[in-house]
Amino acid sequence: MNVSPGLDRQPLVTVTPDGLYCPRGDFHIDPWRPVARALITHAHGDHARWGSQRYLGASPSVGLLRKRLGAEANISTLGYGERLNLGEVTVSFHPAGHVLGSAQIRIEHRGEVWVVSGDYKRDPDPTCLPFEPVRCDTFITEATFALPIYRWDDTRLVAQEVLRWWDGNREAGKASVLFCYALGKAQRLLAELARLTEREVLVHGATHALVECYREAGVRMLPTRPVSEVEKGTSYAGALVLAPPSAAGSTWMRRFGEHETGFASGWMRVRGNRRRRGYDRGFVLSDHADWPGLLRTAKETGASRILVTHGSSDTLARYLRENLGLDAAPLSTPFEGETED
Repeated sequence: MNVSPGLDRQPLVTVTPDGLYCPRGDFHIDPWRPVARALITHAHGDHARWGSQRYLGASPSVGLLRKRLGAEANISTLGYGERLNLGEVTVSFHPAGHVLGSAQIRIEHRGEVWVVSGDYKRDPDPTCLPFEPVRCDTFITEATFALPIYRWDDTRLVAQEVLRWWDGNREAGKASVLFCYALGKAQRLLAELARLTEREVLVHGATHALVECYREAGVRMLPTRPVSEVEKGTSYAGALVLAPPSAAGSTWMRRFGEHETGFASGWMRVRGNRRRRGYDRGFVLSDHADWPGLLRTAKETGASRILVTHGSSDTLARYLRENLGLDAAPLSTPFEGETED
């Protein structure tokens, strides 16, 4: 599929059955099937999939990629901004601000530059480097929250809101079970709360191993303990527990006795989502760019062409065409984004 109609030259990135592909460099980006060479934007499971022959990622992501892909995976890394020639192109990784080690991938060929953003956010995050605008001719952007309703509050205020909820449940003798993504969101919450308190937080097993990867990378967070290490019969009253959304409604929840549940996600901007999912509280916190962040980024790249993947791609592409005068179009892929954020 040619994703840049109207150009005489071959596009630097195309869509194949295996995923986004750079023909001149002979590599795929976040492929959804095993390939010979995979460049990975970040370690979430829908971007870093097992089975490819060789992987290349940003250096700060190596611990997470090793955890995700296994000890036998052939993983190489580049420092942010370091350049590497692959075939006829030069590639480099640049901070995306999404999670630890997340990167945009810059591809250059004879003066033409494309940037594949992966997932990114523009808000401050103590667990990873901030997004770096990269000038380019063509920018491939996500559109997970590409509707005007999605605008994020200051993360420090959200952390204060979480702490007040935790305090209220402590006074009432209840546990506070907060559901959040095991990679990225949990660590961000632990880092933000570390500015406000020094209390220990209990974590689900799926979250614990990833928290340790962040600690090894030098990220300061609250002290944590796996729920599995809590002695049987211990009361959880007053505790804060971080767990992945998949644990909601499972038998794992029975141990906590009287408790309230919360969910930290950008989807909580729409109040009906909290009610439909059955959570007691919703905290609006996302590791993706909000509507103003998406528009700001499109401008700062200086790109004349914007290709939009997953989420509300049609809405964002239309807005960029009609309001910013850019050559923008949806880029259809099998990947439709993270439903839990």
